[in-house]
Amino acid sequence: MKLNKLIQALVLAGLSSQVYAQENAQQTTDTAADNGKVERIRVTGSSIKRTALEGDLPITVFSRADIDAAGITSAEQLLMQMNIAGNASDNLASNGAIVGGQQRGNNGVSGANLRGQGADATLVLLNGRRVATHGLKGSAVDLNSIPFAALDRVEVLRDGASAVYGTDAIGGVINFITKRDYTGGVVSAFADHTEAGGGNIYRANMLLGAGDINEDGWNIFGTVSIKTNEALRGDQRDFSNTFQPDRGLSPDSRGTPFATVFNRGSSQPNLIGTGLIDPADGSTVTAINILDLPGAAGCESAGKFMGPYDDKLWSSNSSKYACGYDYPAAARIQQPQESIDLITRGSFRINDNHDAYVEFVASKVDVSKVFEPYQISPGSTFGPDSWYPSTGEAYDRIYNGLADYFGADQLNYGESIAYRWRCMDCGGREIETSTKSYRLLAAFEGVVADWDYNVGISRASSESESTLGNGYYFTEPLQAALGGGNLNPFLLPGESQTAAGMAALASASAFGVKLYGGESTMTQIDATFSGEVGLELPGGVIQAAVGTDLRREEYKFNGDERADTRSIFLAPFDDANALDKVSRNIKAVFTEVYLPVLDNLDVTVAARYDKYDGFGSTTNPKVSFKYQPIEALLFRGAFSTGFKVPSFNQLFNGVTELPYTGLDLADPETCPSGVANETTPGCETIQPDEIFGGKENLKPEESEQKSFGFVVVPTDYFNMSVDWWEIERTNTIRSASRDVLVENYDLFKANWIRDSSGKVVSIDRRYINSGGTLTRGIELDANLTGELAEGAWRVNLNGSYISTFKTKGIESLPYSENLVGEYVRFFNLPIKWKHTLNFSYVLGDWAHNLTQVYRSGYNDELPVSVANGSYTPPLWDPKVDSYTTYNYSVSYKGIDNLGVTFGIKNLFDQDPPFTAHQNDFAAGAGWETRIADPRGRAYTLLLEYKFM
Repeated sequence: MKLNKLIQALVLAGLSSQVYAQENAQQTTDTAADNGKVERIRVTGSSIKRTALEGDLPITVFSRADIDAAGITSAEQLLMQMNIAGNASDNLASNGAIVGGQQRGNNGVSGANLRGQGADATLVLLNGRRVATHGLKGSAVDLNSIPFAALDRVEVLRDGASAVYGTDAIGGVINFITKRDYTGGVVSAFADHTEAGGGNIYRANMLLGAGDINEDGWNIFGTVSIKTNEALRGDQRDFSNTFQPDRGLSPDSRGTPFATVFNRGSSQPNLIGTGLIDPADGSTVTAINILDLPGAAGCESAGKFMGPYDDKLWSSNSSKYACGYDYPAAARIQQPQESIDLITRGSFRINDNHDAYVEFVASKVDVSKVFEPYQISPGSTFGPDSWYPSTGEAYDRIYNGLADYFGADQLNYGESIAYRWRCMDCGGREIETSTKSYRLLAAFEGVVADWDYNVGISRASSESESTLGNGYYFTEPLQAALGGGNLNPFLLPGESQTAAGMAALASASAFGVKLYGGESTMTQIDATFSGEVGLELPGGVIQAAVGTDLRREEYKFNGDERADTRSIFLAPFDDANALDKVSRNIKAVFTEVYLPVLDNLDVTVAARYDKYDGFGSTTNPKVSFKYQPIEALLFRGAFSTGFKVPSFNQLFNGVTELPYTGLDLADPETCPSGVANETTPGCETIQPDEIFGGKENLKPEESEQKSFGFVVVPTDYFNMSVDWWEIERTNTIRSASRDVLVENYDLFKANWIRDSSGKVVSIDRRYINSGGTLTRGIELDANLTGELAEGAWRVNLNGSYISTFKTKGIESLPYSENLVGEYVRFFNLPIKWKHTLNFSYVLGDWAHNLTQVYRSGYNDELPVSVANGSYTPPLWDPKVDSYTTYNYSVSYKGIDNLGVTFGIKNLFDQDPPFTAHQNDFAAGAGWETRIADPRGRAYTLLLEYKFM
């Protein structure tokens, strides 16, 4: 048919020169093998091998040439630029913040998140089979472990596939496909260098292979790749700046390199006691930095990252003379990473109908996260004996600064000083995570009685370990150094700690202490058989597939295994979630039937039966169709159900308590809105602990997926596809939403834990089966081709429109208002429209590509003072601007055995748009890590040389 042939031609000709282009290009099609037979291929999303590009599944294919032309070096970068991918904390910039408990597994992890359903609801395959989930969390595959340099192509099924692959294919399937065989040798080197410095990427790769499977009966090849991602610090980018109070953004931190003096409480001897009376207006001041007092040098005089604390924005008039510290900008905004990966495969021809192959994939990924130095508040963390003593060399500087403005009669000379300090000499807090992954696969494939078969057995593992680097210290010796005056928290630029103070720090260092470790393993036996069943319909012969999938999943988390059990200040140990070893067996059978009802109507019916230890069984069907009323028009659609069991962490995590540090929460018992407002009685700010953890009585999630679309090819030089989709999930497993607990307080009173006086001391936010989510969208792909000056050009528009994103906390409630275009903390940010517009031109040995990448704006999070109605910053804009960048690349292959590709990313050096989201709840200082690339303009060079 005209439509199928044109799409097929586009795939085979490789006219898509950009990573976003290939729509409905489900690999190759009728290929003549050396024996003269027509080769049948299996595409992602179906178990039936077919001889034509059917077009009934919404699949996007990214070829190796597409990826190289875009200068993409990792699966994370591919997902960040993929329009159908969600915008969650799945990259090394967005998960760079301090994490523990339920977020622990983000140490060095990059996840795949299709259609905003989450990394644990998107199935990642390598050569059509599963790999182990990341060792720290055990719930999602780490894309950093994929041998990216060895890829031949990436196939993305934009549809539910639980009926084919299993229960976690709700958002879709990403199949990373490496070469099946290779003869010869090739080396390549790649550099991605930023203009502004920091965040550079380098990669080297070698591929060697020998033997021809058709002539020699065997082929063995192997490839190894080494990659380095350099760190990018916040101070290397001007837009990484939270001192923008007029726009609604200012750091909520009074722990500063030149310490801020704090109230010691009414029960303590008086230095500032319950606060000092401001002679200017009679108000009480409880947090004071002498640099910010009237007539003083100003907070900025204390060095980089210092500025005045914005008391209006944070509704804290008692801190009007405090200084703030730009801790988000002081942290790394791109984690450094070093990795080495390899894949080797041996293929052997048994006879004309049977082949065998063995495949081994392995990787080692090292990631280093560095957070800002300690914020030390001795009065609340160590006790009064760690306050700054009157014998300290800076004592008179602080006392005199306070006395000059407030008057000596309000002070008590000789009493120690309570303070909040950013210990710059302690150094940034570093956590180093090393992950070793492998998968060993042995398989047979061939033909028996005209039926294709593929049978395999595999073992996969991902083992991770996190250790403390610099910047962490044992609590007791650190406390002694503070209380003894050896460490001076009141140093100005140019001043330094004493030798005794630095020696005290060195002796307290916890460098090299193991934080925790875990391992996720999977053992799998699978078999698939497909062929014709001997029955015909008006449209052709019925084809079918049957198969089985037997898996054992195991997970262990080591928790705290220190030999030295001394307390380490603020080290995010996670012993509460230690698991010796847990496991479950999954047994599944599945079938798929292809029904060519008419010459222009095909229907495919599939079903899968899974039995999970501890959860019983589930059957998930899928029905899809393709209808082609005329040659130039094709309709397609599908309906399927899904089923997702809780992860091991969701079931077995222990109880973890974390302090809530925000200033926007009030007790819903006395303040129904739950929004803090100090001027409203009963709505005073509360900061209880929040309790997280697993529950063994969780139920599985369920889902329904629907899609309908069309492909139109009115001419040989234009084609377009449009697909509408909907995913509804029920019994969604997640931590109890704080908003749900507030809005439905009468139902969740037991989750608000109170002391004997009725004060809220903690909130139970352990995992629950919540009501669910409803997401809808439309995906578009259009291609226009032509010729110019003896060359071929192509324009491709690929876009994703999200029309609906709604949630409900419990099943009995209606769905929330549509959250599309609204700021969402932590999880997927549902922006309305994303597209890439690519122009490519090929002339002889030259290929040019120019691409526009667009991400729509959204409504920003409200600053605290705007939310409670106390103050609106003069330049605050409730709308975050859209984000548009341009990339260009040129390739030349006119030199024998040598290929060269040069590119410029972010051609016009566009900064990320400004956002005023609260820094305590998301990474990024004034910009959104889930949307933008902080690296700025970068230059790429790829050299590839074939030597055999």
